[in-house]
Amino acid sequence: MIAHTSIPVSNYKKAKEFYTAVLATLGYTQNMEYGEAAGFNDGMNTDFWIGTNAKGVIPLHVAFEARDKSQVEQFYKTALAAGARDNGAPGYRKEYWPGYYAAFVYDADGHNIEVVFFDYDEK
Repeated sequence: MIAHTSIPVSNYKKAKEFYTAVLATLGYTQNMEYGEAAGFNDGMNTDFWIGTNAKGVIPLHVAFEARDKSQVEQFYKTALAAGARDNGAPGYRKEYWPGYYAAFVYDADGHNIEVVFFDYDEK
């Protein structure tokens, strides 16, 4: 099991504002900060971090799990309003799995940020 992950960002202030807004839709709060590194807590663990990287940014893919479809939709809507670019509107991705309900956005650094709800009732 992964305890935490971190992604590099090129503009710390802008990224912190973005992730504070979009992760709030999933119940996260920004609870730790060391210099230009911020940690986000889901109520149990500080499991997602952002931070500046002097060596530059290579885009990554990170997926967050939602509690229901409405969280996926709210995350997507909030992300677009906060400046993210669309990479896949909310919907079922049956090519992944019949109950895979997800949305995808690119943040300002090109990271592919996904939120997924595993709908076990969907056939």
